[in-house]
Amino acid sequence: MVADFVSADYGWLCSPDGSESACVLFKAGKAHEGYFTSDDIMKQASAAMDIVQKHFPDEDHLFVYDNATIHLKCPDDALSARKMSKGVSKPGTNFGVEQSVIGENGKPVYTPDGKILKEKVNMANGKFADGTEQEFYFPDNHPTHPGLFKGMANILTERGFSGVQGKQGKRAQCGKNFSCVPGATDCCCHRILYSQLDCVNVESLLETECKVRGYGVLFLPKFHCELNFIEQCWEEDLEKNVTNCLDGVPLTSMQRFSTHSCHFMDAYYKGLDGKQAAWAAKKFRGHRVVPESILNILEEAGVTKA
Repeated sequence: MVADFVSADYGWLCSPDGSESACVLFKAGKAHEGYFTSDDIMKQASAAMDIVQKHFPDEDHLFVYDNATIHLKCPDDALSARKMSKGVSKPGTNFGVEQSVIGENGKPVYTPDGKILKEKVNMANGKFADGTEQEFYFPDNHPTHPGLFKGMANILTERGFSGVQGKQGKRAQCGKNFSCVPGATDCCCHRILYSQLDCVNVESLLETECKVRGYGVLFLPKFHCELNFIEQCWEEDLEKNVTNCLDGVPLTSMQRFSTHSCHFMDAYYKGLDGKQAAWAAKKFRGHRVVPESILNILEEAGVTKA
C-alpha cells in the first residue's frame, strides 16, 4: 500500500530537490510488515510536518484526512464513559481500558491465533469544570478501595451532581442499548458524563500532535472520498501503472508461467501434495509435465508428503 500527501500548489509532499518525502510504501500483511497502525500514521504525520516546517515555513499548512478510524484514534487511555461501572470496581475486576502490547520492534505483538495482544491500563483522569484534574481511581493507600475505579456515581458526586448514589439514584444507563430520550442530558449516569466537556472534547492523537507543532487538522465527512482529490490522483496513477505493467509482460514470461502451472496440475493429478509438487516443478522446470515415474523419483530423493 501507499500513503502520501498531495497539495494543489506543490503536488506530492516532498522537499524541492525531491530528497525528502512523506510517501510511505508499506507491505501489508502478517507475513510482511504487519498492518498500517495509528503509530504509522503518527510517524508519517511527523515526517510531513518536518518537511513543511523546513522547506515551506512561510505558509500556513492544514493537514486533511479521510474520516477513517485509524485517523481519528484517540489515546488508548482516553476518557470514555461508555463502559464505566456505576459503583466502585471490585478487587480483581478493576475497570480499565485495553491497549495493544507493542514489541521491541515497535510493532504490535500478536497472539498464536493472529489477534493483537492487549493489556489493561487505567483510564486517564478527567477534568473538573475549572480545568483541574479529577482522579478517577482511589489512591493505592486508600483504606478500603486501594487503586480501584471510583465508579460513575462517585465521579459525578465529586462534580457536584446529586441524586446519583445508590439504588434510589439515577441508573447507570437507559436500557441495554442506551435508549435515552432524544435530547436528554441527565437521564442516567452515562448520559450525564457524555455531556461533560472533558468527555465531549477528546482530541485524536493526530489533532494533539499537530496542534503541539502549530498545524491544523481537518477530517472530511464519512463516505465522501470524492471530496479528497488525492483519491482521483491514486486512480489515474493506478490505471496508468497497471496498464504499463501489463503491457510490459513479454510473451516468453507468459509461456513460462503457463508451463509452471501445468507442472502443478500434472503433479496434483499424479497424487502429489503441495510440497512434492513444488519440488517436482522446480526439478523438471524444463518439461511441460512431470515424469510418469515421479513417485519413484520422489521416494529416491526422500521427498515425502507434508
